[in-house]
Parts: sequence; C-alpha cells; structure tokens
Amino acid sequence: MTHKTKGIVLRTVKYGETSVIVSIFTELFGLQSYLVNGVRVVSKKSTSKASFFQPAAILDLVVYHNELKNLQRLKEFQWDHLYTHIFFHVVKNAVAMFMVELLSKCIKQPESNPDLYHFVEDAFIHLDGADEAVVANYPLFFALHLASFFGLRIQDNYAENRHFLDLREGLFVSQRPTHPDFLEGEYSLLTSELLKVMQPGELAQLKLNKDKRRILLFAFQNFYSFHVQEFHGMKTVPILQTILSN
Repeated sequence: MTHKTKGIVLRTVKYGETSVIVSIFTELFGLQSYLVNGVRVVSKKSTSKASFFQPAAILDLVVYHNELKNLQRLKEFQWDHLYTHIFFHVVKNAVAMFMVELLSKCIKQPESNPDLYHFVEDAFIHLDGADEAVVANYPLFFALHLASFFGLRIQDNYAENRHFLDLREGLFVSQRPTHPDFLEGEYSLLTSELLKVMQPGELAQLKLNKDKRRILLFAFQNFYSFHVQEFHGMKTVPILQTILSN
C-alpha cells in the first residue's frame, strides 16, 4: 500500500553501485529509512537524481510503508520546496546542516509528529529567505525552540532575582548553582530574550557578536547533552563557530 507524505532529508548513504539509503523525517510517519534504487545512475538522456536527497531537502513523496520493516521503499519523489540559497550559500548551508544534525540527534523513534514536522519545515524555509542578521542568530533560535517539542524547553522565568540559568535543570534560579553548567549575567538575559522570539525575523533585533554566539551555542549544546540520551558532541558546532561573522 502506498501513502503520500512530505519529508525532510536528514542523511543519505550510498548503497551498492547505483542506490542510496535515505533517512527522512516524514510528516506522516516520523523518521523513516528508505531504499531508493538507481538514483546515482547518469546516462546521456538523464542526470543523476541523487541531488534530491541532499540533507535538508524538502520532498513530496509516495512511499510504501510496512510497520514491521525498518527499511521502507520510495515509489515516487519530487521537490516540495526548492531552495534558493541553502544548497549554495556557505553560511546558510552551515546553519542548515547544524539544524539537520540537532534534529537527527533528538529523534529516537519512528513516531508521527506533525507539529514538529511543520515547525522544522517552516524553519528551513525561513532560513532560506533570511537576511544576514537573522541567519547569524538562527542556530540559537532553532536550538531553543526545537527543545520544546521533546519536552525540554527552558522555562523562561528570568527575573532580576533569578538570573542564573541552570542548564542541568533548564530554568533560571536565584542562587548560583554548585556545578559549573550555568549561564549568568548578559548570557542569561540573552537566552531569555531568545526564548521570547516567536518569528525568525525578530532575530535581527538581537545584537550579538561572534564571541557571544559561540558561548551561547556551546551552552545550548551542553543543555541538550544533559537531557537527550547519547547526545554527545555536535560536528557542526565548530564549523558554525568558524563561519558565522561578527
């Protein structure tokens, strides 16, 4: 039986001479792995279709689905949204790869979650059209707001008498934590301001330099490591810290 669904490509690995196995976060079935035959073949009459399966690609799919199988099959695929910049713009691509990696580390089970799917799809589309000031702060925005879909959202209870952000507990506290995993001062305030941002366009109003973004990004990565099983480090974080401008 076939089903129509949209999906966001997270990872692609070569399989055999001409095929690929693709991890796709689908709107209908959540995270799924698909075997796609023949897409790496290039002939005189056609080009390779492997470009459809770049990480962050948003596709319209017709899929075969069997709950008893770990590896599904694709019948048809086409672009649902064709990016203008993400695949070609160095900074936007780096941010998109960070988003893909973070999402991949958080999704553990093949469960349908349409609200999460729509948030992620919308986040990629907004990133593609965003200006430079928004893009620079985008990883921070995405990391904070993605957490809420996994029950991890930092509680925005910041106040003058609660200005220590305990990353292990995920909330602002009045007393300095006895462990080293916390933010304070300007970094606590900036986190509270980021939590209040509901639309990506508002990110341009936050004036952060490269050093502040680096500290916050490292802190948010630590926050995930405390709350997501087997999270470990992220390969894309050092790349972002190098690429993002002042």
